[in-house]
Amino acid sequence: MQLVAPGTTLFDVLGLPRGVDVDKAELERAYRERSLRLHPDRAGKDDPRERRLSLERTALLNEAYKTLRAPEPRAFYLLKLHGLDLLKEEARAVSIPPKVLEEVLQLREQLESARESGDDEQVSALSDRVRVQSATTLSAAQSALRRLEQAPADEAVRVEAAQALARLRYHHRFLEAAEGSDEEDS
Repeated sequence: MQLVAPGTTLFDVLGLPRGVDVDKAELERAYRERSLRLHPDRAGKDDPRERRLSLERTALLNEAYKTLRAPEPRAFYLLKLHGLDLLKEEARAVSIPPKVLEEVLQLREQLESARESGDDEQVSALSDRVRVQSATTLSAAQSALRRLEQAPADEAVRVEAAQALARLRYHHRFLEAAEGSDEEDS
């Protein structure tokens, strides 16, 4: 068992080609195969170093699987590989167009109004609307990320992907609020 080399991506951990699109069957196969091979019970029972490495590699494998199996976390991860981690403080560096911020504010106001009046149908309709917008926004982010993978130095495409994913975060916050957990820290 060896240490993970610096610069190893989560795609590398699973032996998958880096990209927006992942073959689900290949992902599942790679995960199962590597899980069996790296399982801590297969590590040398008398060698604490081997066992520790096995645990670390298994944790990394699980992180890779969790991140790459769904389109959204995969998109955020790809942007991180391009130098911008929207799940950290760097998210504040992404400028959101005023139109998007106005839209989010209006949706929040409509949500509060519907909640105050006890209009569950309106809350549901607003949530459905935002889910549709989220799907469209994720598609736009994926399109930008595909182009960014082809031209990593294209700062305009990087910004486009970042703005789409930042908008997606606003959608998530709205949906959390609509479901009753008004947490602003996701």
